[in-house]
Amino acid sequence: MHLDHQQCYDALCSRDVRFDGRFFVGVRTTGIYCRPICPSRTPLSRNVDFYAHPAAAEDAGLRPCRRCRPETAPGSSDWSGGAAIVERALRLIDEGALDGGPGSGNSVDALAARLLVGGRHLRRLFADHVGAAPDAVARSRRAHLAKRLVVETDLRIADIAFAAGFGSVRQCNDVVRATFHATPTELRSDRRRQPSGPLRLRLAVRPPFDGTALLDWFSSRVVDGLESVGDGRYHRSVCVLDESGKPQHGSISLEPQHDHVVLGVDLPPSTSLGSIVGGARRLFDLSADPDAVDAHLSGDPFLAPRVAERPGIRVPGCWSGFEAAVRAVIGQQISVAAARTLLGRVVAAHGHEAFPEPGDLVDAPLERLGIIGRRADTIRTIAGEVIAGDLVLDGSLDHDELVAALLAIPGIGPWSASYVALRSGEPDAFPAGDLHLRRVLGVDKERDAEAIAEAWRPWRAYAALHLWNTPMPLPNGATP
Repeated sequence: MHLDHQQCYDALCSRDVRFDGRFFVGVRTTGIYCRPICPSRTPLSRNVDFYAHPAAAEDAGLRPCRRCRPETAPGSSDWSGGAAIVERALRLIDEGALDGGPGSGNSVDALAARLLVGGRHLRRLFADHVGAAPDAVARSRRAHLAKRLVVETDLRIADIAFAAGFGSVRQCNDVVRATFHATPTELRSDRRRQPSGPLRLRLAVRPPFDGTALLDWFSSRVVDGLESVGDGRYHRSVCVLDESGKPQHGSISLEPQHDHVVLGVDLPPSTSLGSIVGGARRLFDLSADPDAVDAHLSGDPFLAPRVAERPGIRVPGCWSGFEAAVRAVIGQQISVAAARTLLGRVVAAHGHEAFPEPGDLVDAPLERLGIIGRRADTIRTIAGEVIAGDLVLDGSLDHDELVAALLAIPGIGPWSASYVALRSGEPDAFPAGDLHLRRVLGVDKERDAEAIAEAWRPWRAYAALHLWNTPMPLPNGATP
């Protein structure tokens, strides 16, 4: 990706926080790369280069600055150049798609196959849009996560290696040494003592950030036995795999702050944290660029006052695509309260300390839980197709592919398919058939809502959240 040198240098001199995470500054004279908000003295223009991703700076032989800690910069999709394949690949890499070493089966070619492209084409896209290979991006992510665990926790180095996604302790030591010019043990001299209790990590987010709206959303939809909201935090039970592939049960919490979210993790030390961090970021939509979203939607006279009232709104995600699909099917044509009751029964009967996996529901007698036969059949069909690999809900499909795949399943209509896409992190998903959305827009037909929403692409999911937060008009045109 081409970055205009003078524009980036002007942004660096301004120290404007809005540019944080959009690019990184490499200083040739010191061999260090920084965030554009680094408090260090501004280097001369002739001594700096600009990079779209930390991995590109590290490939150039630079090490991260210890003052501004580039690994804590908020993410942004801007530097991806709008390439949907690259964006989806980065999301999967963040969730551990290339973790585990050579014997794990997590190769670039396997990742490319999930994205329905060739390995060579994926590498070329990364070179064009990111400036570094997929392996380098994954290696950089593992190294920075390992450093944060070294500095911020009391975990053993061996546990940190596997938690960060490395295939061995030796591999972790080698990559950390190459990235930071220091071994994990030497980095421990910078350690900030971790308070007792669950592991806590700070996840960066780009302000403005409406964390309160997220907590309100989840609070009204919590499923008993799976999740809860209280004390300014969202809590949920999760099941993830450790380095040996064995499932591990535990819990996480997310506490939104002004410019970050505190992730609490209560899981065995050997658990890989890549998927945990990725899932947490998806739940709270932490990779969003609110400046770009709000600027686009504010251009519409109908949405402008709503955006001004709630800047930085986020799209609430789901822990997995399968969970989003089950929630959508159960929630068809019933109230939120009724859906919560049915989902609680499903979790209690088949959850095993977390939300059920496809294998738990493929033959489950869901009718006994009060789910009508047609919807129970749809859930079993979804579970079976996920197990068979005929339905992919892991984030590797783009919006149109995901919606088309869901619509092919009996019992899934346009509203359900779009809702699953929205909860799976697709920024352009828009359930135009939703009654609330249509009433707020003042139209009766789905196609009329779709026509209005065309102007909001590619951020229609955020527009939907603004509309859902607008009170439904009463029949006489008034609002409650």
